[in-house]
Amino acid sequence: MANIDFKKLASSQRKFASRNRRLVGHVPTIAITPVADGRSGAYESNVAGTWAMVEKVHDLIMKKVRLADGLPPNVIVAPEIVYGARTGALAQEYYARQGVSANIWVSRSWAYSDELMSACMGIGSSEWQQAAYGLNQTDRPGAVWLKAFCAAMDEKKRPIFSIYNPDLENESGDLAPYVAERILRFARAACAVAEMRGKNYLSIGSVSMGIIGSDVRRNLFHHYFGMGSASVDMVAVKGRIENGLYDHEEFERAFRFMKNKFNCKFHEGKKPYSDDDLLAECIKMTLIVRDLMIGNARLAQKGIGKQQGFNADVEYAQGYNAIAAGTQGQRQWTDLYPNFDMTESLLCSSFDWDGYRQPYVIATENDSKNAIGMLVAHLLTGMPQLFADIRTNWTAESVKAATGKNIGKIAPQGLIDKRNSGAGALEFAVNIFKLIDSSPDMNIFDIAEKIRTTKKYQKALMDAAIDGTVYEAANLEYFLGDGLSSSYRTPGGVPLTAYRYNVVGDTPTCSIVEGETVELPRDVADHISKVTDATWPETYWVPRDMSSFDYMSKIGPNHDANSFGMIGADIVTLNAMLRIPVDFHNIQKDRIFRPTMWDRFGGDDFRVCEKLGPAYI
Repeated sequence: MANIDFKKLASSQRKFASRNRRLVGHVPTIAITPVADGRSGAYESNVAGTWAMVEKVHDLIMKKVRLADGLPPNVIVAPEIVYGARTGALAQEYYARQGVSANIWVSRSWAYSDELMSACMGIGSSEWQQAAYGLNQTDRPGAVWLKAFCAAMDEKKRPIFSIYNPDLENESGDLAPYVAERILRFARAACAVAEMRGKNYLSIGSVSMGIIGSDVRRNLFHHYFGMGSASVDMVAVKGRIENGLYDHEEFERAFRFMKNKFNCKFHEGKKPYSDDDLLAECIKMTLIVRDLMIGNARLAQKGIGKQQGFNADVEYAQGYNAIAAGTQGQRQWTDLYPNFDMTESLLCSSFDWDGYRQPYVIATENDSKNAIGMLVAHLLTGMPQLFADIRTNWTAESVKAATGKNIGKIAPQGLIDKRNSGAGALEFAVNIFKLIDSSPDMNIFDIAEKIRTTKKYQKALMDAAIDGTVYEAANLEYFLGDGLSSSYRTPGGVPLTAYRYNVVGDTPTCSIVEGETVELPRDVADHISKVTDATWPETYWVPRDMSSFDYMSKIGPNHDANSFGMIGADIVTLNAMLRIPVDFHNIQKDRIFRPTMWDRFGGDDFRVCEKLGPAYI
């Protein structure tokens, strides 16, 4: 038993404890558990082949899976092959010390399934995400074990993802593409689930203009996402501005960057702020929102405070360990002060005055349900997310009636005009798939890793986003306190997955639709902008295999969010882990990957999620 020096603890002074990651929390950790038949002879004949399978799974995850900040997850393996209750307990003991949150069982042979796993409770808590990979070969019955084990897990209401290749596997080669795809989908989703757990959603302000998404449901975050929630009144932002509680050196750096790099169009004539004062106020708001989310060690240092003219405060420096946030803005704030468009667009982007970095997740109008979708997609891909109004459904007929132009070949089933007041992440001014040297079939995960690890691509992305963006003065009809809105037009041909979390009573659901942006003729796009709001960022998008009116009719609220790439199947898998039903989607059947328990309920997503209940109690 360790001795605790309570006198030393009592005499110590609190401080800001810096970490090597943005937020406090355990790095998502995946265990790989090999199992085998414990009988003498049978065990020995399987040792080499089983460990070879484990090595392939381990290497695949380490090579291809990255957390949103670019780090690999922790991947550990059991101390030995599990073949009975005691060896299972030894693995569990090791996993508990390592902070495991997901587990992949691996076997090429028969093993004792239910009994071997100590009634399926020996390894992992009910919160762990579980998958099992059984080898498809004729001489080694990995499938026999896999089916027996998954049946035991189903009976005990422990969801498990079953991985089994449709064709016979060659053990001497790489993992089969089907197996590799499902292992990666499971691993990415499991890491996203683990990364959310224990973090907070920060509500800056309250409900914006009666929007139901702004109603932050604390128990919803807790039970379904394993997250906490925190709330600060917007007076906290104003108080920090007035008291100078932000890093003044960083402010000066940010001000020079924004003024020199971006084209800003300010109001002429009478206006609430001078040009420089408006830009300065927006930048201060940006720094303060970020500090409220993740903290800032410099705000705790008395020397810096004295030098910069603020009172250092250790408590205020801590922030809220918020992995996502939203700003109320309208109307109580924006009737008097600048809107949060610049704050949201800059923080949601993957760069600022200090260069390339991990994006933040900030929702316009404190729409926490949209924020959680942005968080999910960001954690899966590491990429910035686009918050948008589902502004208008345009059919080809309505475009022709308004402009005389026929866009039937471009958008035969219509398009959705996605724009908001200027909070859109700046990367959506760019076709990132054309920006880098990518093959046509390269997925968003590989593209994200290329950008993260290549300075050349980071610079190209930042330059293109800056060149493609104009910060327009806010529409004073909506925003009496002014503001600066990111304004750009998303290029055509960009694959985007749209998604939205909804709540019915106390039950969350999720909508997921894959599609692609379209490039409209210049005069058509200009007309749509003119009759809507030309100062706001615009993204013209068509869903796959459905009309734009179908999407407009079935999507729930007035906001959705959008991710680069076709990641709908990944979001389906993640929602199954969280036991949240998908209310509608356009994902191909062969890409859907859910636990075996869904099959026991006839594939009825709603029924199985209701039967299981939320993941966290």
